[in-house]
Amino acid sequence: MRLFAHFLAFIALATFVGQPLAAQSILRDAETEAFLQDIADPLVEASGLAPGNVEVVLINDPSINAFVAGGQVVYIHSGLIDAADTANEVQGVIAHELGHITGGHIIRIREGYGAATQITLLSMLAGIGAALAGAGDAALGLIMAGQQAAIGKFLAFSRTQEASADAAGAEYLSRAGITGRGSLAFFGKLLNQEMRYGISQNDEAGFYRTHPLSGDRISKLRETYERDPAWDAPLDPDWERRFQRVKAKLQGYIAKPEATLRDYPETDQSTPALLARAYAYHKEARVDRALEAADTLIARDPEDPYFLELKGQVLLESGRPEEAIAPLRRATELTLAEPLIASLLGHALIATEDKDNYEEAEGVLRAAVGRDRYNPFAWYQLGVVYAARGDMPRARLASAEQQVMNRQYPLALRSAQAAEAALPYGSADWLRAQDIVMEARALMEQQCELQNGRNCVNERGRR
Repeated sequence: MRLFAHFLAFIALATFVGQPLAAQSILRDAETEAFLQDIADPLVEASGLAPGNVEVVLINDPSINAFVAGGQVVYIHSGLIDAADTANEVQGVIAHELGHITGGHIIRIREGYGAATQITLLSMLAGIGAALAGAGDAALGLIMAGQQAAIGKFLAFSRTQEASADAAGAEYLSRAGITGRGSLAFFGKLLNQEMRYGISQNDEAGFYRTHPLSGDRISKLRETYERDPAWDAPLDPDWERRFQRVKAKLQGYIAKPEATLRDYPETDQSTPALLARAYAYHKEARVDRALEAADTLIARDPEDPYFLELKGQVLLESGRPEEAIAPLRRATELTLAEPLIASLLGHALIATEDKDNYEEAEGVLRAAVGRDRYNPFAWYQLGVVYAARGDMPRARLASAEQQVMNRQYPLALRSAQAAEAALPYGSADWLRAQDIVMEARALMEQQCELQNGRNCVNERGRR
């Protein structure tokens, strides 16, 4: 049984690869999302995928990593943004991940599982045969050898996919006319990190790696990049300027204030430094200092929507919603109702507890969810407005939208059922409530099966 448990652990590890978001949280910021989409779009087009159909999502994780997990979504860890020095380095990572998408690697990874599993099962059968024949030590050796061979088979398959994504990424950078210098620089960072932690670069150690040796990857890619006409292409100054802002905001939001203030001291009056310090001061409840930084930024560019958003956020989260409305309203206008900024404006309008503001709040929040349905914060605020106006069916529907996105499936099911029962039969909202009921049931059953390893029965007794 213990040997069989080792096999199950291997299969569980393989399954986890396809579901990496379970214990991670998504970071959302309007400026960051716009930046990541803008630097990705030329690469998406170069890969043959439709621009706008590939999403880049930022994950709150300090490790230096990026991945795809099915669909046309590239996930980037916050630690990768922190480690990168240029937008060009991030583009190199995005190009590599696009190689995984176009190569269908998430789908094809089942091939690697299948081959590894077959080896394991055959070794177990051989081991059982040896055990029945009385050769217990031989049985143990056969099964353990089979497990090691299976793991080696799967890791070799993974390394092949990574090498393929490296080659595809280099091709996409070339087609987009973007230099591969950033890609090489980032691989150099990975190599330095491995050497710092004593990870061997020899072939024997590479047997247990999911990726090719970083030194080998750099050598192969350097040869490709240096021959490419885009090798000497200059970096886009606007992208690089925006990257420094995004990186500073991210550190200010995530890092401890003392670390942010050390890296961006008062003597640094650059825009990125002011952004970073504004968030650090805000986290320390030093509201006057945070607003001083925001006002300095606005004085430099009164029509920058993200500076206005920052001031509005500080005011709102410091208990001054009435003062937050003006900068947030202007930021919403300048961005043509960008959903995240519009949601913040809706929140400020509701937080005033002035019922005269609820009509405007409902309008901006409905516009926000109309452009971005996957915004639980906006759905929650919209539910507050509906409840305050006595529209409980739509309040429950908004709650169901928010709950299903937060993986609160039993609550989402109950909210959607209550909404369905009270909404006009056949209306768009009634149909949406039905959709959430079915979605919540399916997700509850899936969750139960993952936890219990067997089929589960939903509330109506259907499998």
